[in-house]
Order: sequence, then C-alpha cells, then structure tokens
Amino acid sequence: MSYLLLYSTQDGQTKKIITRIAENLRRAGVECDLRDLATVKQVNLMPYHKVMVGASIRYGHFNSALYKFAIHHQKQLKQMPTAFFGVNLTARKPEKRTPETNAYIRKFLMKSPWQPDLCDVFAGALLYPRYRWCDRIMIQFIMRMTGGETDTTKEIEYTDWEQVDRFSETFLQISCDKKPEK
Repeated sequence: MSYLLLYSTQDGQTKKIITRIAENLRRAGVECDLRDLATVKQVNLMPYHKVMVGASIRYGHFNSALYKFAIHHQKQLKQMPTAFFGVNLTARKPEKRTPETNAYIRKFLMKSPWQPDLCDVFAGALLYPRYRWCDRIMIQFIMRMTGGETDTTKEIEYTDWEQVDRFSETFLQISCDKKPEK
C-alpha cells in the first residue's frame, strides 16, 4: 500500500506533524510519499491508496494551494479514502480542537468541494523569536485579544502529540473499498 501525504506549512509545525504521521504509518508497514503543496505543480493520485492533507492557518486563512488542490483533484479525492487536518493556534484551547468547534475547519469544509472521510484539527506552535518583526507584532496582538501568550521571547509548542498519533491510527483503519462515483 502507498499513501500520499501532502502539507502546507508556514513556520514548519504542520510539516513536523505530518512527518510524525508518516513515521507512524511507516512503522505499520505503509509506504508514504510526503510532499509540500507549495512545490507540487502536478500530482497523479492514481498510484496511491489513500491521501492525507495537512494545512496551517495564517491570519485566518489556509494557503490558496490547498483550495486549488481540492478543486483540481475533487473527482479523484471522492473515489478514495482521504483525510484532512488543519493546524492553528486557536486549537490551543481544548474547546476549539475539533472540526465541529474550530471555525477555520468548518469554514474550509463549507467552501471546499472535497469532503474528506476523516478530519481533525491540531494546535500549532507559537514561535515568536523566529517570526519577522511585523508577524511577531501581529501575532502578539492576536494572542493578546484571545488570551494567549504575549511574551515575544518565548517558543511554545501546543501540539498534542497523542492526538496526532490517534489520528494516524484512525487513518490506517479507513477502508480502501470506496467505490467510484458515477
């Protein structure tokens, strides 16, 4: 079996998460191709049994490459088992860590022609010292408004790695017996 894992990341946390998922899947005997949506121009989904996409939020939006991928490949994605996860700092709050309670995931699923079989949302990382000055100030402002960390000397990883591992396990269990739509 071969799975395609695609990601869109801003500061690297989404790549770190999907790399962990790939490691989990490989330990279970699955071959995984890991690719960055920003650099993939054309991708043929036919050789793969399953597809997973992970994407991060920056200033309230996913990268446009995610939407382009979903639109361009919607027919193929409907014919195979798929999963999607979003990464954002809003999910640092437990009550915002499900697809039903996370506004960014709900909005994506409403806009997208692709409806994944499995969906989740993970908290990202707050990496103040790595941000450009303007981003650091904007993110600090957003965190102040939402009751988050505002000390710009700190780096905090909010990702729940046990949640990521559970998502990997659930993805493994999705059946590959999806029938093509007519």
